[in-house]
Amino acid sequence: MRAMHTSRIPTLPLPLGEGWGEGMKHMKQHARELRQKQTDAERLLWKHLRNRQVAGYKFRRQEVIKPYIVDFVCFDAKLIIEVDGGQHGDQIEYDEARTTYLETRGYRVLRFWNNEVLEHTESVLEHICAELVTPSP
Repeated sequence: MRAMHTSRIPTLPLPLGEGWGEGMKHMKQHARELRQKQTDAERLLWKHLRNRQVAGYKFRRQEVIKPYIVDFVCFDAKLIIEVDGGQHGDQIEYDEARTTYLETRGYRVLRFWNNEVLEHTESVLEHICAELVTPSP
């Protein structure tokens, strides 16, 4: 029987963000906080997306897709919806890199400005519905 080298096995608890789910635990807590602090636009969109109201698809909100937390996701359709406020005008490169990363994982990403969701809710929902029923490439 081979001897087990316990010196390679890390001791618990690991520092936050290091292995064995601690980083994920922190992200899930942050996602919970984001759900409690929704913007008006996110709240309005969630009112329409929840309970399979759009083309029968299930959405989740403030969901962890490491290393990010996305606003809304439909895992069945691999569709992510982001609702952006004014601060996103200053972080275009970050948002583009984030979108590219998520797309390499097989997701389609739709972005809407807060005012689009608040002022043109029906057209936003129509756009989302069209994406849901269009097969992924």
